[in-house]
Order: sequence, then structure tokens, then C-alpha cells
Amino acid sequence: MTNLPSSVDAEVDVLVIGGGINGAGIARDAAGRGLRVLLCEKNDLASHTSSASTKLIHGGLRYLEYFEFGLVRKALQEREVLMRSAPHIISPLRFIMPHAMGQRPAWMIRMGLFLYDHLAKRELLPGAESLRLQEHVAGKPLRADLLRGFAYSDGWVNDSRLVVLNAMDAREKGASVLTRTTCIAAQRFDDHWMLQLQQADGRQLTVKSRSLVNATGPWAVNVLHNIMHQKAARTLRLIKGSHIVVKRLFHHPFAYIFQHHDGRIVFAIPYEDNFTLIGTTDLDYTGSLDEVAITGDEIAYLCELAGQYFTQVILPADVVWSYSGVRPLVEETHAGDKEKAAALTRDYRLELDTMQAPFLNVFGGKITTYRKLAEEALSLLAPVLGHDSPAWTAQACLPGGDIVGSIPSNRSVREFPQFIQQCQHQYGWLPPTLVERFAHAYGTRIHVLLGQRQSLADMGEMLAPGLYAAEVDYLVQHEWARTVEDILWRRSRLGLHLLGENTNRLAAWLVHARKTP
Repeated sequence: MTNLPSSVDAEVDVLVIGGGINGAGIARDAAGRGLRVLLCEKNDLASHTSSASTKLIHGGLRYLEYFEFGLVRKALQEREVLMRSAPHIISPLRFIMPHAMGQRPAWMIRMGLFLYDHLAKRELLPGAESLRLQEHVAGKPLRADLLRGFAYSDGWVNDSRLVVLNAMDAREKGASVLTRTTCIAAQRFDDHWMLQLQQADGRQLTVKSRSLVNATGPWAVNVLHNIMHQKAARTLRLIKGSHIVVKRLFHHPFAYIFQHHDGRIVFAIPYEDNFTLIGTTDLDYTGSLDEVAITGDEIAYLCELAGQYFTQVILPADVVWSYSGVRPLVEETHAGDKEKAAALTRDYRLELDTMQAPFLNVFGGKITTYRKLAEEALSLLAPVLGHDSPAWTAQACLPGGDIVGSIPSNRSVREFPQFIQQCQHQYGWLPPTLVERFAHAYGTRIHVLLGQRQSLADMGEMLAPGLYAAEVDYLVQHEWARTVEDILWRRSRLGLHLLGENTNRLAAWLVHARKTP
């Protein structure tokens, strides 16, 4: 084990390793309870699994088939809690499920949808219904032989921005957030940890922490073995999920959920106005966690499955962009008794070790239940640290989510369209479509971004189509953005609209910004 120097650069109560959704959520909850918190992430926030989701806040309809009633109920409860806390980046979405011969019987689907509607209190979203597809706008892009279907509701989320907003709230409540900072060594004592962190420029920091949280997602077992030199109490099965993006396949606001004969589910979702997002796959993964990419077979699978439902033929050549992520699912079967990836639980497991200084490991989880995971993590950890502050995040807005006040409410969701209109009126000197994008990305923080600016000239240089220096400066100052990829693919999805465009001007601006004190 590496010997750490005795001098200390920082002392905290909780050090969180991992800047994905679970790590950011735990850091936020802990900071809000008055604990001294440091979060370190070896890359950018949400640079892996947490920005590679299907972008859904949902109960997980298909998990009912595996009798995961507790998980589905918890996720359904969280669905509306999260909508109220961040109505700018989370919004209702209506799904259409076409029903074809050979699939689960219609009565079984109706029963599942009834359960889905009633497992948890529902205030914002309409219930499920049966449809005659030939009489519904969502039936027009589908094959003519698909006559009936079902509709139900869930939520859509800008996943990478959800992570950033949690990290922002953590920092505003006193936490330190260090991106591009790797934990390279750790020593555990009876009442504290000594940890060595290394930043991208090679500078090293020594941190003394009263507790440690391993929230590294797919890397959780690797961190345990290589940094803490401990064995994992849980077995993680790494499952790769890949998505493709094609040009818009339909001109209505509904999404689709398609059933495949192999038991898997694939979604087709309206995405970034001009595109359709299709995914996901579920494949065991054994490769590098730092270089995850879709395969040709996965592209063909998604194209073929979507082609079984849409009248429009979808070919691999139609794919304009793709992404893949690895989900760390908790393996609870005996060795040699492998379940299908689709059947593995998406629930999480928290393991708190108090034999010496507290050590909390986070295994598994899904983006919808991150807030509940963080709350449960602090209910375990805070008492050990002598803190008895109550849970608080269920009644708190995320940054920018205070559309009608600081307390989350149904009004903030229902009145978000009016908020957009108000912003378009207030900032009438900007193109309405740009103001709408700002409102969705930043919520009430649009007023921090635009400040006292009064004309398009005040936005500074246009560094890429639709991207002005004022926005980039905001992202660098407030949201830890450092690279072109941070800005175009995680803080926004502008990269999808700028495919083939030259981004050298943006890259040069960022280099200059880093050099400027």
C-alpha cells in the first residue's frame, strides 16, 4: 500500500469518489445536512454511464414481469418527486406500445399497466389507456397491420445535466467538487481515511476524511481491489447498453416502446427536435470501461427491431450518432446460474463497513432512484458521523428548478410552458428558439447566464452555430466545463446539431480561457 504524506491539504467529513449521478446525489445530500464534503471524479461529471442512459425517469414497466414490485413502486414515487424538483430538465412523456400477434396477451398488458398506474400516488401524469392505432396520430408512422396498442406515461430527462445540477447544489451548500481528479491511494485508520488525489496537471492533494464513499458505478469493484485493497461484498455484472440516433422518424410528441420476441424492450423517443433516439441493448460486457462503443451487430439489431414496427426502413447507414454505456447491475444468482441481462435487478445495494473509519460502497442503481439512494446512503452514514440532520432533498428544487418558488410543486411542471414564454418576452432581443433552449437547460439560472445583457452583441462571439461566448463562459465558471466535448455533448446536446461543423473556434476559446487568470 502506498504511504501517504503526513501533511494534509483538506479535512472533510465525507469524501465521495465518483462524479456520476449517485456520487453527485450523495454529495448534494450530505452537504445539505451540514457535513463537510469533497467529491472527486477522474474525468468530467457524467462522462460515462450517467450520460449514456435512455434519458428516462420511469418506474420500469418491464420490471413488473420479474416481480420487482418494490423497485417499481420506489421508482414511480421518485418519478414525480424529480419532475417537481427540476421541471426544466425533466418533463412528462407519453408512450405508445403497439400490440402485435405473438406478444404478451393484451389482458396481461392491461393488468401490468393498471399496476403501473396504481403502485404509487400519481398527480402529474395521466393514466394508461387502450388505443386504436389507425385513429391515433401515433399510429401513422407504424405498419398498417398494427391495429391496437396502449398508451401510458413516464418522464424524460436530460441525464448529464441532472448530474451537473446535483453537483452544483452540492457546491452551493459547501461541498468541494474536483473534476479530472483521480483517487490514487487510500489508507484507512480507526477514525479517519488518508487519501491521495491526483489532478489532471499532475498536482497531488492529500485529504483526511472521516468517511469514504465509493460511488464509482462500473468501477466500484476495481476501486475496492486496487485502491482500498479489499474484496467486494457484492458481485457486479457489467451490462452494456447502446443507443442509436437517426433523423426524425415521426412528427408528433409521443414516444414508442417496442417488445421484441427475445423479451427485450426497445424505445423510440423524440430527441433534440430533429432526431429519434432508439435503444437500448442489454449485453454482457468485459472490455475496457474507458472505451465503450457500439458494435455493428448492436446497430443492426436496433435497426431491425425498429423496422418491425415503423413503415420507414431503418438502415445502419441512417445512424447519425450512437453512444454506449456500461451499467453495473447487482448479480444475485449463484455462480453458473446466469440470468438474462434483462432480468437482472436495477435496484441498488448499499454496504456500510464501520470496522474502522466508515466506508460506504454503492452497488447498482438506476438514474430514476438516485435521490432515494442518496437519502438512504446518508441515513446510514450520517448517524455514524454524529449528525442527525433530517432528510431534505424531497422538498428542495435543483438549481434552476424554482420556477414558481423554492419549494417543488406541481405548478412548476404545469406552468413551465408559461415560464418559457415569460423568458422569451423578457429576452426578446434573442431568437425565441435560443431562449427556449436556455430555459430548458438552465431554468431560472437563465437570469444568471444572461444577467444584464440587452442585445445579441452582448452575448459575445459566436463560437459555433447557436453557441455564444456568454454561454460558454457560464458553463466554464459554474458547471466545470473544460473541453469541447464537455460543452457540446454533456452540458448540451449541440454536438448532435453540429455534426460536421468546425469547432476549432470553440476549442481555441477554451484554451485561452484556461490560460486567463
